[in-house]
Amino acid sequence: MTLSLCLIAAGKLTVLGATAFTLTWSHSVERSAWEEDWRLTAQGLEIVEARVKGSGAGMDPPEGAVFSGGWWRYRPAYKPLEQLRLATSMTVEPWQLCTPGACLTLPAEAGTEEVIVARCPSERQKSLSHIGER
Repeated sequence: MTLSLCLIAAGKLTVLGATAFTLTWSHSVERSAWEEDWRLTAQGLEIVEARVKGSGAGMDPPEGAVFSGGWWRYRPAYKPLEQLRLATSMTVEPWQLCTPGACLTLPAEAGTEEVIVARCPSERQKSLSHIGER
């Protein structure tokens, strides 16, 4: 089975031929940089590592985090997810989604629809309608 990453933003579907990606953004209050490395597996989206530069309002590094190279690094203990729903805020910089080949700036206007990141359906499933359902 070939895995592809689907990105739905502003009513448009983008298929990325990647199984690994990094999300980056800035904390809305502290303006500290955040990064998360993800991989796409048959079980869903799995987080590999999270990093944050600094600490502050609601962003204390969890127990077991290691400070290295100016970042607090840790591995969140999440089960694989079917999809990520990235919300926008009036005070954050745009989300960046980077694959090994390219980076995309995701829509960040307050009040816009959320951005959904999910595994694309297999070739046998013709419809993408289930992606984005609540």
